[in-house]
Amino acid sequence: MRIIAIANQKGGVGKTTTAVNLSACLAERGIRVLLIDLDPQANATSGLGVAPEEGLSLYECLIDQKPISDKVIATGRDHLAMVPSHQELAGCEIELAQQGNHLSRLREVLQPLRSSGDYEFVVLDCPPSLGVIMTAALAAADELIVPLQCEYFGLEGLSKIVEIVELIRGGGTNPELSMEGIVMTMYDPRTNLAQQVVNDVHQYFSAAVYQTVIPRTVRLGEAPSYGKTIVEYNPTGRGAEAYRAMANEFLHRRGYDVPAPAPSPAGGSGTPRATPA
Repeated sequence: MRIIAIANQKGGVGKTTTAVNLSACLAERGIRVLLIDLDPQANATSGLGVAPEEGLSLYECLIDQKPISDKVIATGRDHLAMVPSHQELAGCEIELAQQGNHLSRLREVLQPLRSSGDYEFVVLDCPPSLGVIMTAALAAADELIVPLQCEYFGLEGLSKIVEIVELIRGGGTNPELSMEGIVMTMYDPRTNLAQQVVNDVHQYFSAAVYQTVIPRTVRLGEAPSYGKTIVEYNPTGRGAEAYRAMANEFLHRRGYDVPAPAPSPAGGSGTPRATPA
């Protein structure tokens, strides 16, 4: 099992969209995924059609040492489970900071998942800040994926998160943390700036950058308001195609034998399962 943090301290860059839709596209291929919503805004939770509810978030696990298995719920989608969020998580920032083990606490909470064998990937949707929860997520994760908006300010944010990763590694909290990927999001081919940002990121982080670029589409913005993933809401659109391609690239990087998706009028029910090569 691998723990994947989806993080960017800048909001509005497609972080939750990427966490939700990457998870959905992996599950579509038969990969067992647990999506954990760590953002008190609970956008990933509502984006999957789950109503945020007090007592279902990781708050009690982080503060009161409740087992994480008590918080896992079904999403109504094959192979995809989740731990919802709630605004109560906002209180964790202060309470965790007062504990001596605040950086390692989330890793301890997630440890039973590693031994359970229930999931192949655990995806952490991190809050858009450099607070305690985000740093604890990086301390717990095996890999980090950074969604990066194709705008100038996205480059500034990337440098900051690289600094945080180096601090987490260098401080001994999680020396094995891998900056696995950068995903360019909200790409608009009509603007020269978008192409320039993509070129700059490739120049400095070539090995980490995903070849798949996520376009700016209305459908990607609409899907969460219906409690649906993009492969449910608009299965043949550009957004769904992009996230399926990203999922393929994600699996290919990890040595999976990834067959081409089979056409399906239902938008994915005919997609074959990916298996480790």
